[in-house]
Parts: sequence; structure tokens; C-alpha cells
Amino acid sequence: MNPDLSKLQPYPFEKLAKLKAAVSPNAALEHISLSIGEPKHPSPAFVQQAMIDNIQALENYPTTKGLPELSEACAHWLKRRFTLNRIDPVAQVIPVNGTREAIFAFAQAAVDRTQPHPLVLSPNPFYQIYEGAAYLAGAEPYFLPCMEATGFNADYASVPTDVWERCQLLFVCSPGNPTGSTLSIEQYKELIALADQYDFIVASDECYSELWVDGKEAPVGLLQACAELGRDDYDKCVVFHSLSKRSNLPGLRSGFIAGDAKLLKPFLLYRTYHGCAQPIQTQMAAIAAWNDEAHVEDNRRQYTQKFNTFIEILKPVIDIQQTDASFYLWLKTPIADDLFAQRLFAEQHITVLPGSYVSRTVNGINPGAGRVRMALVASVEECREAAQRIRSFIETLNTELAEPA
Repeated sequence: MNPDLSKLQPYPFEKLAKLKAAVSPNAALEHISLSIGEPKHPSPAFVQQAMIDNIQALENYPTTKGLPELSEACAHWLKRRFTLNRIDPVAQVIPVNGTREAIFAFAQAAVDRTQPHPLVLSPNPFYQIYEGAAYLAGAEPYFLPCMEATGFNADYASVPTDVWERCQLLFVCSPGNPTGSTLSIEQYKELIALADQYDFIVASDECYSELWVDGKEAPVGLLQACAELGRDDYDKCVVFHSLSKRSNLPGLRSGFIAGDAKLLKPFLLYRTYHGCAQPIQTQMAAIAAWNDEAHVEDNRRQYTQKFNTFIEILKPVIDIQQTDASFYLWLKTPIADDLFAQRLFAEQHITVLPGSYVSRTVNGINPGAGRVRMALVASVEECREAAQRIRSFIETLNTELAEPA
């Protein structure tokens, strides 16, 4: 077996299951899960109908590149959403089976193993696929801490020159998972300049780009920064987008990668061997979803309502900040994050994810320590109930911490 498999750490939810198994939850309360970033809003009925209307396509093999109509729908959406000058749906867009698969696969195709000690740079905390993709591509992950002092974005100016020289692939995630932080257009432009200087690829995971609170500005994207620079070939740049969060379609497994045609052409070759063609009926459903914005706007309204509810209820008892975007709250805990999560489950039957489980300790610092990720994916009513229970739990903690030792 591939020896690099031994480098993979348990997935965060495996660790969470063990943490919860050590205690018994309050049986008098219904369980509310805020741990997994799985949207619970209903999937759009018109998307379901599009799949039903095309179910006969089960009789046909899909192609790896997918239907031209789907690439065109993705390209048109990108151009509208990020005010691009132009994008070629044939050469600069590839539909994929969800961005988790594509992010992992892209690293396998992008890393040049013949070069000594290649690095894949990643935010820390991070989406665990970045780490696994790096190891199994024959590279070493290099983690960039995302701390409160830098707006939960990496401090790219502090990265040593020798690290940039070994970097082959830089993953960025904006809006961030788990922090909800976003990169500015100027920060994207700085990364593009670094990619030019040191010859690496910028891979921007923008799967949460359509989830922002009403009244805030829509998050910008990497290709948008390229467009402002007149860089319409998107040299050294790729982005990943998905319908899972945008359209409440995690089970559809549909997204796309877009950007530099020089990178996408060999990646498409890789995918023909990888065997990951998207079913035709799925593609037809995805076309319907990318061509509609009304359901996305409704989605945002619901998340805005849930954010407002949590902040209103918890603000009197704990320092809670609205994240830039996504559906996550990145809450600072008054006790250790794993203990906070365990006690919250035991006493209030609510599951949240310890921040240290989605981070790595580097130079003695774990950027996720002392925080928990709360995914506001439950219904509005459940989120109100969860916020009230969490407030009660925090009030108990505050009383305990105020008592003399």
C-alpha cells in the first residue's frame, strides 16, 4: 500500500465521535447538530424536477468533460457574479463531482514529484482535504496560521522566501472554513504577484462564496482579481465552486473548476483516467441551479436570520462576532475547546466541532485551540432553541469560572 497513507490523520468527525462517546447526553433534550457543514434547507423543487425529467439519461455513459450546456451555465454564472471580462466554457471550465473530489484530484495532477521537497501551502485551520491531497500527491503540507490578529487570514508577508521557492500549490479558502473570513481583492492580487514571482499555482476554494449576511458586500473571488488586472488567461489561477452550499444540494455532488486553460487541459487528461464523469441527469439539474438566483437569495435570508438570532441571544454572555461569510460561527470558548464541546453535548445535547480538530499544531501553536465551529445549518427554530441552550450552558460556565478556587 502507498506508505503516504500512514501520514493521514483521523478525520475531525472521527475524533468528535470519540469525544462524545465518553459522556452521556441529556436525554430530556432533543439533539441539535451544529457540527457538520451539511445544509438542511430544502433543495430547490425545480432542480429536483430537472433531474426527474432527465432520468432516462441513466441509459447513457456521461463524458468526463460533461455537457457543453453545463460548462456554459457555469461560465455565464462566473461572468455575472464576478464581473469577468471573458471566460471560455470549453477551455477554462470543467464540471466536477463536487469540489471535495476535484480539490483532492487537482493536487495529484498539479504537484511535480520530480522537484525536491515540494510544498503545498494551506491555511490553518483548514478543510482537511488540503492536507490529505498534499501528502498523497507526494508533497508536504505547510500550514499558514490564520489568527484573530490578522482577521483569520494568513499573514503571507511573513512566509519565508525558501518556503515560497518550494511552493508548488497554494490553497486559499474564501470565505474560510471554519473561520468565515474573506480575502479582499487586493489580497488576491498580492497572491497573484507572489505566484508570478515564485512560479506556483493559486487554488481558491470558494464554495461558500454565495453565503453572506444581508447588508454585507458579496465576497470577491480570485478570477475577479485576475479580471481587474486584465489577466483574462487566469495564468496560474484556478477556482472551485459548488452547488452544495449555494443551492442546498450536497447530495447532488456537483461543482466546477475554472481558470487557467494550461492547467485545466492536463487536469482533464488526469480525470479521464480517474473515472469521475458526472451523470447526465445530475448535469441537467446543475444547469437549472446555476441559472437561477432566487433560491440563493432566499437561502441567504434564512442564514442571516439565524446569525442574527445567535448573536442576539449569546452576545450578553460571551464575546461573539459575526463572521464575514459562510454559515459558520467561530466562537471563542471560555474553557478548552474540546472540553467545551464535550460538556455542551452532555449538558445540552448539542454537537459542535472543537476548533483544534480542524487545525494542526505548528511551533507549539494550534490556531483553532480555544474555539469551536458552529454550523448554522439547522432550521431557524432549532437554531433559536440551540442558541438559548448554549446561552444557558455559558452562563453555567461563567458562574463556575467566577467562583474562587
